[in-house]
Amino acid sequence: MSEASIFKQLDYTARFEWGYEGVEQLAPQSDIVVMIDVLSFCTCVDVVCGRGGIVYPYRMRDETAALYAREKGALLAGKRGEPVSLSPACLATIPAGSKLVLPSPNGSTCTVLAQQSGAVVVAGCLRNAAAVARFINAHKGTVSVIACGERWPNGALRPAIEDMLAAGAILDGLSGYQLSCEAQMAVAAFRAANEQLAAVLAESGSGRELAAKGYPQDVQIAAEWNRSQTVPLLGKDGGYVAASSALGSAPGFFA
Repeated sequence: MSEASIFKQLDYTARFEWGYEGVEQLAPQSDIVVMIDVLSFCTCVDVVCGRGGIVYPYRMRDETAALYAREKGALLAGKRGEPVSLSPACLATIPAGSKLVLPSPNGSTCTVLAQQSGAVVVAGCLRNAAAVARFINAHKGTVSVIACGERWPNGALRPAIEDMLAAGAILDGLSGYQLSCEAQMAVAAFRAANEQLAAVLAESGSGRELAAKGYPQDVQIAAEWNRSQTVPLLGKDGGYVAASSALGSAPGFFA
């Protein structure tokens, strides 16, 4: 095995990695890539798609995001506290079937990177972990689960335990897959915490940060393990939609 391929986990059919670099290493060798950003991008995607909406990921909220939203005929999410924002509690109140451009430095950016690989891209979180695992089991193929993590003030990746737990929850539901060591450790973390997920999320750095800013409900919604049956797939137009809609409009997804 070459030095360049050591970190690609090529000997395994189910893999786990972190952040932008993880996407770049694993996505090109994958049939399915699962994005995990529990607090809060992927939880937001689950909430919106579960109500018949479409979520368009975007790397950052700037003037180009506003132009993109107009092009898509979509709402543009702002910061928490604005009428439409990167907040599961907020997005649960917007009209069903809404189109939304959702900027995020983590989940959105990793999605954009993964889309370039040609793999099927899925948004996963604790809420839809079992549904995503069933989807993967039904369609097979090599799967890579990416914990997007958070950012330190200097821009470096901050591993977020909530993302590792959701990744482990999905990987734990797979059948007939050979898990890499990294994937096995994510499963072990999930199994250690699965009786107290709400408490773990509330006490995590990310959870405490949101609670301190006045958004404890976002953490509570994100901790609703297997509450959702929605599987958001990234469509060819760059938007996440519920799997039945995506497959109906693009039956060649799994040719």
